[in-house]
Amino acid sequence: MPMKPEEESSQSASVLAQDVTGWIRHQVKLAGADGVVLGMSGGLDSSVTAILCKRALGASVRGLILPCHSDPQDEADAHLVADRFDISTETIDLSGAFDLVVNILPPGDKLAEANVKPRLRMIVLYYYANNLGHLVVGSGNKSELMVGYFTKYGDGAVDLLPLGGLYKTQVRQVSTELGIPQRIIDKPPSAGLWRGQTDEDELGISYEELDRALIALQGSQEDVPGDSVVERVRRMVARTQHKRLSIPIYEP
Repeated sequence: MPMKPEEESSQSASVLAQDVTGWIRHQVKLAGADGVVLGMSGGLDSSVTAILCKRALGASVRGLILPCHSDPQDEADAHLVADRFDISTETIDLSGAFDLVVNILPPGDKLAEANVKPRLRMIVLYYYANNLGHLVVGSGNKSELMVGYFTKYGDGAVDLLPLGGLYKTQVRQVSTELGIPQRIIDKPPSAGLWRGQTDEDELGISYEELDRALIALQGSQEDVPGDSVVERVRRMVARTQHKRLSIPIYEP
């Protein structure tokens, strides 16, 4: 008997979760590392990543909760996931460090200042990784990577990207399969750059529409959004190409 669409989707999410779990385990073994460290923001992507790492590596996972003038609810959500899935965590408030850095700098625009936050978190993650012999795991997904929606040398500076091959809509499917608390699945995605900031407001497009456009750019002719949307996303991909390439090196 043919499967219902929701059954097929569930099976696909289950297979994805298993595949990514095995991939994490293989990459850590390949690197000769003792485990992984990752930031837990209380958001969907970091929660999915943390749980998959826990499945792959057991106790060899260290979650760092790194608030920086953050919404207290985000920290609470990170603790909720860590407690439910038995993930070891430490909390380090970076608000004071952030204030010190921006106060010695000349005034900058809102985004330049906000990007100090993920770059401070990167420093702390690698401090722990170096001390523990761990790899740093990022939580960026394919949708964000393709349009450059990440901070260069901030949340983009990692050793492994387990969700880097999954569109945001696929990550949501996997999150349901993993049993992530519904309030985390439902809350608006946010990089936490400033109070009230959301990903979709900044991108100017919903993740569902973004994924449809990105899939269309990969050659799919099914469920293609309007030409103006596809062209806009194409420009986003082109404009952020430098974020996805190795550093250009002059060769005499």
